Amino acid sequence: MTKTARRRPRRSLLYVPGNNPAMVQNCSVYGADGVLLDLEDAVAVTEKDAARHLVSQALVDLPFDGVEKVVRINGRDTRFFEDDLKAIVPAKPDSIRLPKTESPEDIVEADRIISELERGNDIPVGSIEIHAMLETALALINAYSIATSSPRVTALTLGGQDLAADLGIARSREGTELLYARSHVILAAKAAGKEALDTVFTDVNDQEGLEAECRLAVQLGFSGKAAIHPSQIGTIHRAYRPNEKKLIKAIRVVKAAKDAEAKGLGVIAVDGKMVDAPVVAQANRTIELAKLSGMEVSL
Repeated sequence: MTKTARRRPRRSLLYVPGNNPAMVQNCSVYGADGVLLDLEDAVAVTEKDAARHLVSQALVDLPFDGVEKVVRINGRDTRFFEDDLKAIVPAKPDSIRLPKTESPEDIVEADRIISELERGNDIPVGSIEIHAMLETALALINAYSIATSSPRVTALTLGGQDLAADLGIARSREGTELLYARSHVILAAKAAGKEALDTVFTDVNDQEGLEAECRLAVQLGFSGKAAIHPSQIGTIHRAYRPNEKKLIKAIRVVKAAKDAEAKGLGVIAVDGKMVDAPVVAQANRTIELAKLSGMEVSL
């Protein structure tokens, strides 16, 4: 049995170019659950060193006030991989996002280096998590093996742009071409007890398209979605906000479960329907999302 990943809110994770001082300085004020400080695609080769320094200093100096601090480093197949880890791990990010992950070996190597750096910097070994970014056909085939390759892996995340390029297809507004990939990533992540995070919606001017894709992400089972602009955060959060009817039902389920536990009852029913552990877990998740959305919850 796999261990369920530690729960932290990951409805939205905002990409921030690691070579832009102003954006890095202000990244935690936009209301995203997490920030993705990017050393990879957003940074030109000539600016990698400067971005690495800027991001590592920001992790040390800036107050993030509970916002998850994630750094997307460069992939294992690049010459920047180890230098990124050597600069970033001592600054204690919450998570490393590893792009171009294609095999368990990519995770194992990252885990090995991170562990060495944690030990060398008096950081509890295993405290820095990994988001494995799946961006190729091979990565999808190996998704479950990647998810279970290290306890550090707490999330699988889909890289839609690179996957489309690898498959030789174009991304559409509707996203039909990525439906199988999305579903596969979710199944692999859930089977491993990890979270699944959706890819970005690239058109910052298409609010309706973003809303539709967010609804799909929620419906399929993604825990959250990456954003490329602060204007997308509110839309993503609204998609994860439960409606009043669903929240009321969730509260009733959780209350019934607590009452049954107090009375030593093993079986409960709500509205004439049997309620088991998965239903209670889903109800608790609904309540968690409601609280994050600022809804009033009385238990």
